[in-house]
Amino acid sequence: MSRAFVKEGDGAEGEPLAELHVSPHRNLVTAEGLVQIQANVERLRAALSAARAAEDRAAILRIQRDLRYWSERQRTAEPVPAPAPGGPARFGSSVILESADGSRITYRIVGEDEADPAQGRISYVSPLASRLIGGRVDDEVELPDGDGVIVEIR
Repeated sequence: MSRAFVKEGDGAEGEPLAELHVSPHRNLVTAEGLVQIQANVERLRAALSAARAAEDRAAILRIQRDLRYWSERQRTAEPVPAPAPGGPARFGSSVILESADGSRITYRIVGEDEADPAQGRISYVSPLASRLIGGRVDDEVELPDGDGVIVEIR
């Protein structure tokens, strides 16, 4: 039977939970990303203590799984210093682009766990980040909805 039609366990009946996928890419992080990872580990440790006190087996299994993921991300984190101003776009840069209609959009190139495209934070392994990295002011960049020009890099 295809895995698509098999109910994944939630740990409630003691069945194993699927592990969270750890990316094969380097775990590059900004200073903010490292703080985020550390906060997740601390939050999960506290939640695990509470779940153990409540003897909530399903919660314990779920939290232990999440804690394994975030502990691994913390262990493998490679903090990258903030980029120097005036250089090409790189990890940690905020890149401001202007489209043909004059609208502007800002993308910040961050680690995978920090990425939130709706907030303008894109993973350094994303196709868009690949097009931005190495770019300089006045470079034209192919965007999902047309071309844009880099007008500022911070």
